Order: sequence, then structure tokens, then C-alpha cells
Amino acid sequence: MLREVSNLSLLNFVLLPIFLAFIYGFAYRYRNRHYGRNHPWRKYFIPALTVKISGAIFIGLIYAYYYHGGDTFNYFYHGQVINSAIDESFVKWFKLLLHIPSATDGEYYQYISQMLWYNAIANYTVSSIVAFLSVFTLNTYLPTAVLFAVISFTGLWALFRTFASLYPQYIRSVAIAVLFIPSVAVWGSGIFKDTICMFALGWLAYSSFRFLVQKDFTFKNIVFTIFSFLLIFTIKVYIVMAFTPALLMWIFFNYSARLKNKSKKIIATFVLLIAIAGSSFLFLQKFSDELGRYSLENIVATSQSTSWYINRVTDEEGSAYSLGSFSPTISGMLSKFPAAVNVTLFRPYPWESKKVIVLLSALEALIFLFITLKIIFSVGFKKIWSTISTDPTIQFCLIFTIIFAFAVGISSYNFGALSRYKIPCMPFFALALFLIYYKNKPPKKRIIKFLNI
Repeated sequence: MLREVSNLSLLNFVLLPIFLAFIYGFAYRYRNRHYGRNHPWRKYFIPALTVKISGAIFIGLIYAYYYHGGDTFNYFYHGQVINSAIDESFVKWFKLLLHIPSATDGEYYQYISQMLWYNAIANYTVSSIVAFLSVFTLNTYLPTAVLFAVISFTGLWALFRTFASLYPQYIRSVAIAVLFIPSVAVWGSGIFKDTICMFALGWLAYSSFRFLVQKDFTFKNIVFTIFSFLLIFTIKVYIVMAFTPALLMWIFFNYSARLKNKSKKIIATFVLLIAIAGSSFLFLQKFSDELGRYSLENIVATSQSTSWYINRVTDEEGSAYSLGSFSPTISGMLSKFPAAVNVTLFRPYPWESKKVIVLLSALEALIFLFITLKIIFSVGFKKIWSTISTDPTIQFCLIFTIIFAFAVGISSYNFGALSRYKIPCMPFFALALFLIYYKNKPPKKRIIKFLNI
């Protein structure tokens, strides 16, 4: 059992306003320098940063005073253990930070023995980031959580810049989809793996698009692409497994749009789909050891064992869900494809919520369901299909959303966990919905009218 340090000392609340003053001072200067008074992105910068910071503080206080612990404080605790090595040796601290000593190294026993996540590379990577940032926050939780929020914000802002550049006529819709979804603001801002993944995912989309589509071969874009990919691969490999096929399709459809010969375009698309399927299969086999529970031979067992475990031992009443029984095969999993995608994007339903936290998630899911149905009935299937088939970015957003939603829905089996795990795909899903709607409706239509509020 991990030791949980959930008490927030007075120093947290003393340092927090100081860090906020510094962060906002820098943010305002950055905004004024890069986005002038007439720049269309200017008005979203500070509010989006505020939403992220508020989310980090809010969820930190919830875990401290409502849950009295949790993963976020376990990451923080591991970071404190790493930083305790500074008192003995800077070299030892640095080696622990980079996970260099083996778990059996007696010279580091007093530190490694306190960290049950030392061999869990994904968790330890987040703990190392906590340790590094905590050096500047005097090992205080709330200021460190705020720095996590700022880091995540840079990734989401990069994602916003990518889509806002592609759709300057729909900037407000892009901003709402990418920067202001409540679940992303809460679960993607505190000291969580999800926060780092949102940071890396935003930069991966931005840099890879500039590098591969816009042919911006600057060293910075190449480095960001590689670094973001490796960071996500280390922390949550299944995000990479869902994002890569979508990215390849995005690149392909951007280039294939230039092909005027319809038959050539169909052949090229078919060849690409075969290539992606084949390369994905070979990747799952080749890197089965690195993928662990997400390898081809383990993914079905992982899904079923997770389902069984959560339904048997969960003590969060109203949080567990079931997709029904299925055979322990790939085809058995695929039979639950619609149900898995539905549970990620549109559940829990309000009547499935028996806790306040789950109810908040249900309200957001209900809004997404309402928007989706409104688009289907107001735009129509024919226009929806036509819009999707002619826009590579919408295709990219939906491909990533559907693959990711299936992967998360088939393996979570808990609404509480699902509300965190699903956030990487939600900005992409929201953006696809907005683009489909506004491309078929007058651009003057206000979002408030769109929601019928």
C-alpha cells in the first residue's frame, strides 16, 4: 500500500499566491508580446490559462479534503522521496530523477525501498517531473500542481494554434473545443499522468502537422515531435496506438486531396488502410514486451481481468459499468465496439450517477450526446458524410476519437476512472462536431443558440 501524503501545509497557501502572481505576470507579458490587441487569439489566452490553473487547484483540494489521498498525492510523495536525496548528494538525486539506479542497488536502498512505483516507469516518470518542479516550489503540493497545469496549458494552446490556423473562421468553436471542456480542465491539469499526456499530445499534433504536412523542417519541430511521442509512449502507450493511425490518415488525406483522379484516390486510400493495419499488427508483435498489458496477446486478457476486478471489488457505488460478456478473443472485443465507444463519449447517463463527481461527468456526457443528436437531425446523414469525406482534419479527429474511445471504453469499467482516461479524445471529438455543424450552417449562428440555451 502506498503511503499517501494528503495534508496541505500552511506553506502551500503562502506560496500559492506568489507563484500565481509570477505566472500571470509572465503570461500577460507573453500575450501582449505575441498577440496584439487586434489578434483574434488574444482574448482566449488568459481565460484558458485560468481555467487550467483553477482545475488544478480544485482537484487538488478535492483529493486532499474529500478523498484524503489518491494517485495525485502518491506521485507527490514519490517526488518528495526523490528530492530527499539532495540532502545526501546532488549526484544521487540526479540519478534517481533519471531512474538510473537499479531497484536492487544497495547504495540507493533507503530511497528506492520507500517507492513502490520505482519499477512502474509510467508512474515514476510523472513522479520525476514532480520532483524536479518541487525543487522550485519548496516541496509544496499546490504550487507544483499549478506548474503542472501551466505545462499542460502549453500543449493545449499548441493544439489550439494548430486548428485555429486551419479554421480562422471558426476560432471561437475551436477555442471551446480545445481549451474549455470542463473534464479536460479538471483531470488534465493536476498532478496526474493525464496532465502530462495532454501536454505531449498537443505538442505532438502541432509539431508533427507542421513537420509532415506544412513541411516546416525546423530543428524545433523535429525535436518536439520525437520528444512528445516518446513521452506519451512512456506514460500511456495506448494513446500513441490510437493517435498514430489517425495522424497517418490526416497526412495522407491532406496530400491525396490534391489527386484529381478519383480511382487513383480510392486505390491509394485502400493501400494506405492495408499498410496501417499490417504495420499496426507487426508493431504489436514486435514490441510485445515493451507494450506489456497492451500487447496483442495480452490486450484481451487485460480488458477481461479489469472488468472482473472492478465489478468485484469497486467500493465506489454507482461507478462501475458493464458492457456485457464477450468471448476472450479479438473478435469478441470488437463485438463490443459500439458499446465501448458509446460509454466513453456519452455515458454515464444521469440515472447512472450516484455520486456528485460522477454526476458532473454525466452532465458533460449528456451535453455531448445532445450536440451529437442535434447535428444528426439538423444537418442530416448525407451532409455529415459529405463534410467528413472532404475535410482531412475532421477525418483525423474522428478516427482518433473512435479508436481511442473504443480502447478506453473496453478497458476502464469504472465511470470515475473513465472520466479521467477519456479526456485526450474529447477536444478532438468536440472539434469534429463543431466543424461539421458550422460548415453546414451560417457562420453567424451563435454557439448559445446552437445549444438551445
